[in-house]
Amino acid sequence: MPPAENDPRDQSAERFLRLVQEKRRGTLKIYLGLAAGVGKTFRMLQEAHDLHQHGVHVLLGYVETHGRAGTEAELRGVPLLPRKQVYYKGRALPEMDLDAIEKQRPQVVIVDELAHANVPGSRHEKRWQDVEELVRKGISVITAVNVQHLESLHDQVLKITGTDVTERIPDRLLREADEVVNVDLTVGELRARLEEGKIYNAAKVPTALANFFQAENLLQLRRLAVREVAQLLGHQVESSGGGAPAVAAQRRNDDRLLACINSNEKAAKEIIRKTSRLADRFGAAAWYVLYVQTGRESADRIGLATQRHLLHNLQLAAELGAQILRVKDDDVVGAIRRVAAEKNATLLVCGVTGEKTAWERLAGRGGITRGLVRAIATATPELDIFLVTY
Repeated sequence: MPPAENDPRDQSAERFLRLVQEKRRGTLKIYLGLAAGVGKTFRMLQEAHDLHQHGVHVLLGYVETHGRAGTEAELRGVPLLPRKQVYYKGRALPEMDLDAIEKQRPQVVIVDELAHANVPGSRHEKRWQDVEELVRKGISVITAVNVQHLESLHDQVLKITGTDVTERIPDRLLREADEVVNVDLTVGELRARLEEGKIYNAAKVPTALANFFQAENLLQLRRLAVREVAQLLGHQVESSGGGAPAVAAQRRNDDRLLACINSNEKAAKEIIRKTSRLADRFGAAAWYVLYVQTGRESADRIGLATQRHLLHNLQLAAELGAQILRVKDDDVVGAIRRVAAEKNATLLVCGVTGEKTAWERLAGRGGITRGLVRAIATATPELDIFLVTY
């Protein structure tokens, strides 16, 4: 049955179709949810049907139904691409067929599970990289992800739920998307769906309710999802001239954030993620991650595992949009002040833990963050410092 004349779904499909037609590169639309079971995949499939009825060449590139009857019913009527089999360690594992999608060149492709890690040996390590390639090649993508998979929220999600989410996407995917839709359910509705067996099979329900799907966890995740979409919408309104910016234009253009890290893996990760979110919130023109390598952290004095973690953290920073700066200097405070002046930094982001900073433990005396705060307050009071606890 065709959609009603004023059907919101019909209007949504038309809006997305206009975006597709206006751009040479593909268009990216992301359905964001607070957790599994809110209806992201169902909504994507509904939109695929709407676009198909408008004569758009739509392809279901990868859809994960999790055995949900209502979702599986929506697969009918739109072309579904068979999954390819990738062999890894003697096993055939199903994956999205990126080559087949590019060969068919649909106008729009549905790609579920954006944060999925591909089978080793695939063209890209992560599915979000597949999506980026499709968009670059002019194929529009509608995809879905839960808020706990955002890289910069990893530490918050871990504290809220106790779950270490290993599959994550860079926040910039949301910022670069043409449209982000929050698929929202109340906590009560979502837990009711879980209890009714509409999310997981009955055997998994008690464990899920007692752990990740606790009411307080879901409430906080819901707040994160709403905040993300509201913040993205605010940036879009400001950039289009549709409203006064929350931060004065001159300040927004001048904001430059400098995150200061060392080889402490946990501290560096939290500082990088926090600075990424601050930079996005401020609309900063640029942000940097500075690693000052002291003699105590030279390659021959720290282990290979520590070196590897440091490289991974610097890669994480680059992935989140930072410019990486590395200097060698035993005077950490002096090096930070010098780099801050060179980059015209307006905010330093440093870490503290317990009674001592990570650098204090390395230096054994004085306290680098304390010395930095004292030096900044005396010499450059216009430079703010943000302390991240870990």
